[in-house]
Amino acid sequence: MYDEAGHRPGRATRRAVLGTIASVAAAGIAGGCARDRPGRGDGDDRAGAGAGPVSRAGGSGHTFERLSAPDRTLVRAADGGTLATFTDGARTAVLTGPTRTFSEPRTTTATVTTDVWVRVLPHEWQRGMERTAWFKGWFTRTLGDTSPDVFAVAFEYSSAGAPDKHDAAGVRYAGTAHYGPRDRGVSDPLDFGYHSERSDFYDYLGIPWTFPDGTRARPEKARYGDVDCSGFQRLVWGYRMGIPLRGTNTEGAGLPRRAFAIAAHGPGRLLIPVTGEAPTDLSILQPGDLVFFSIIKERPKLIDHCGMYLGLDDRGRPRFYSSRSAANGPTMGDLSGHSLLDGTDFYARGFRAARRL
Repeated sequence: MYDEAGHRPGRATRRAVLGTIASVAAAGIAGGCARDRPGRGDGDDRAGAGAGPVSRAGGSGHTFERLSAPDRTLVRAADGGTLATFTDGARTAVLTGPTRTFSEPRTTTATVTTDVWVRVLPHEWQRGMERTAWFKGWFTRTLGDTSPDVFAVAFEYSSAGAPDKHDAAGVRYAGTAHYGPRDRGVSDPLDFGYHSERSDFYDYLGIPWTFPDGTRARPEKARYGDVDCSGFQRLVWGYRMGIPLRGTNTEGAGLPRRAFAIAAHGPGRLLIPVTGEAPTDLSILQPGDLVFFSIIKERPKLIDHCGMYLGLDDRGRPRFYSSRSAANGPTMGDLSGHSLLDGTDFYARGFRAARRL
């Protein structure tokens, strides 16, 4: 655990934090609490806003605070550390829990160590929901939950190798994913056209899918076990985590098919709009946010790639996770461009937008 300047706190501070964890657990809410840190690592609890109204949950030792830009509710422990963040209009919940490290040695030496756990709320968050009965029960259960969250589920498809998992019907719902079949006209494996796009979540699963509008999609046999960039996000957030899916790129309820449509009118909150330029202020981001890119130089406003923001890596750089052609599947690695949002490298130059589902 580190302070806002990135330094490890002294012994007295660490004792105080451990005491807060004990008091929260005694109140029936298991789990740790994190000090506020810059938003590129764990979600900036202060970015773009002064302190809003604070309400206290009787007997639990924690408080609820309102912040803006975007409008959101923070749950704070007795010492002021952040336990959770809920954004108005979004189902993404960011909670504090045991520290984990994500790595992918095949494609990068960088690692991401985080105490952030990303969960999906049963409803879009709205101001005042902390006073509802469903939330009190959900929060008590979920803060101490160590079952797979969004990050853990996403890494169940790592191109570096992930074990297969099958459901009761024999469908392989997890295990190493690839990007898609090779384009025989391209010989360089680092070329973005080396593997063709068009692999959705149902191609990976190898099963037909009926969307809410009645549209029936059938998987291509040649794409079994494959997901392109947006197909991967739909596999994780939709098929696995329960956010509704739709089969088109038009406006409507649910997560649309392509990256440009998710950025423009997907569910949740648009945090960074497309302007044709790379954003320079990343403080609004929190782990789990979807990030979008324009990787065709001649069309700087065309969104043609998306990924999931992981937070700061071990070098203090903002790193994302996406299904990419060069790695032939989901990766946090650096083949054909570093998986970073800052600096002057390929993806940093192409970074255009962000959305919180």
